[in-house]
Amino acid sequence: MKKLLFVALLLAGNSGWHSGWLSAQEPAKKVIAISGARLLTVSHGTIENGVLVMADGKIAAVGEKGKVSIPKGAQIVDAHGMTVYPGLIDPETNFGLIEIESDQNSRDLAEPSDEIMPNMHVADAFHAETELIPVARLNGITNAVVAPASDDTIAGQDIFIQLAGADRDAMMLGRDVALAMNFGAAQRRRGAHAAFPSTRMGLIAQLRQTFLDVQDYIARRDAAAAKKDNPADVKKEDAKKDDKAEKPFKRDLKLEALIPYLKGERPVVIGVYEGYDIETIMELAQEFHLKVVLNHVTHSQEILDKIAAWKVPVILGSIYDLPRANERFDAVYTLPAELAKRGVKIAISSADAGGPVSSHSSRNLPYAAGFAVAYGLPYDEALKAITLNVAQMFGFGDSLGSLDVGKTANVVMANGDPLDVRTEVKQVYIQGLAVPMVTRQTKLRDEYSK
Repeated sequence: MKKLLFVALLLAGNSGWHSGWLSAQEPAKKVIAISGARLLTVSHGTIENGVLVMADGKIAAVGEKGKVSIPKGAQIVDAHGMTVYPGLIDPETNFGLIEIESDQNSRDLAEPSDEIMPNMHVADAFHAETELIPVARLNGITNAVVAPASDDTIAGQDIFIQLAGADRDAMMLGRDVALAMNFGAAQRRRGAHAAFPSTRMGLIAQLRQTFLDVQDYIARRDAAAAKKDNPADVKKEDAKKDDKAEKPFKRDLKLEALIPYLKGERPVVIGVYEGYDIETIMELAQEFHLKVVLNHVTHSQEILDKIAAWKVPVILGSIYDLPRANERFDAVYTLPAELAKRGVKIAISSADAGGPVSSHSSRNLPYAAGFAVAYGLPYDEALKAITLNVAQMFGFGDSLGSLDVGKTANVVMANGDPLDVRTEVKQVYIQGLAVPMVTRQTKLRDEYSK
């Protein structure tokens, strides 16, 4: 009975250690040199017998053994027989927005009150103590994009996180890094939701009107600011007008949230599955000059050349989805290879087959990339699709995604190929510090294996 009570408490509680472990340590004081490993740099090939030095939370040196100077007093990790590579990055997760599917109180995925919710910020809901983060981290995931669920046409703004840190703010490397937009059958509201669009025509019309409203909002905001700066001109204007008082400018958080995206300053990640839906939403995106990242594109085989011509990056997932009746058996499996062949920059997410994104599956991210290799994607491109390409898509290419001097020392050491399901991750380093390789499951295993 005591053991059952222990399990119940362990499953219900929040230990909190996995977000706060970094606060008790000083990255700047520690120098670690990983020696003798096979280094998959991602950006400049493979070094068979290499040395990687981490200091001050950054990669201080990387190169062949014998050609890299190891600082005096550094902690040396003998990594002969190991493979070392940059921390993996999942481009679409729900980390910290959901814990238990069946518990509504732990679900913060989507706001059902409106179709258009750009003023929803994932940063406001992110729960850093989620037990799903250590599970993903144990398999080499060090960073991720956290996005709202795809129920809404405009669902909110994503965050870019690191899977360890002193607190939730330290873990959020970027707030509002992208706008989550969706277009297709799943966003059509039916039945009780009569106030919302129930057809694709309605969805696209609503989106177009929203962006037109943003343009009008910018014009009115700028005009109000000009009047404020030139009160003398305002008096002259008012003297010419009737007694009718002009309404003062009122802020609209919904429209205001869309301004950086309408200006092309940040990417809009558009979740869309069907080829004809992709064509429709891209026409709108081009009309308003949006900076687009296409997401999913699961059944788009007939327009792959068009996608390449648009020169937009693509996030793929799930690549395990079943083909349609009129598609080849491997139509979805070969999408990464077919897009890469056409010069499209791709990323691969851990999204589950046949369903929505699930942070429970993030630990399987490297195997999705491995599956893509089995269906024709070049190995180097597969590795980029879960590291450097993702970092670049979301504005972190200068600090993450490859083993280069000056980048954040988010590094993984494993006993084999990262894309092979037989490989075991031995140690994960975040900001140059060894992360405790512990999860709720390992705690339970250790407790009851006695």
